[in-house]
Amino acid sequence: QVQLVESGGGLVQVGGSLRLSCAASGSIFSIYDMGWYRQAPGKQRELVATSTTGGDTNYADSVKGRFTISRDHAKNTVYLQMNSLKPEDTAVYYCRATIVAATSRVALPYMGQGTQVTVSS
Repeated sequence: QVQLVESGGGLVQVGGSLRLSCAASGSIFSIYDMGWYRQAPGKQRELVATSTTGGDTNYADSVKGRFTISRDHAKNTVYLQMNSLKPEDTAVYYCRATIVAATSRVALPYMGQGTQVTVSS
C-alpha cells in the first residue's frame, strides 16, 4: 500500500521560514510528479508548487521567489522550503504525487493527509 506522509508544519511568525517534507512509502515502482497544494479556511485547494521527474518546477505566482520545491529521488521525498512567510500562507499543506505501485503498475494520484502551517502576525 502506497502512502504519503507530510511533516514539518507548525506555527511561525511573519517573515519566518519552515521546511515541509513528504515521504512516499510502500510498494513503489516509480514516482512521476510530486508537489504541494494548500487549502486555507473557506477557500478552495490550490496548487503551490510541483516538480517533475525531469526536474522541471512550477510555482503559484503568490509564492514565487519565496518557496522552493526540491526532491530526493533516492528517498522518494519532496520538500518545500518556505521563506518570508506571510499570514496569507496560513493553510493546510498537502503533498501530492503520481505513483506507480509495484503491484498494479498503474500510475495513480496519491495525496497525504496534510500538515498545518500557521503564520502569525
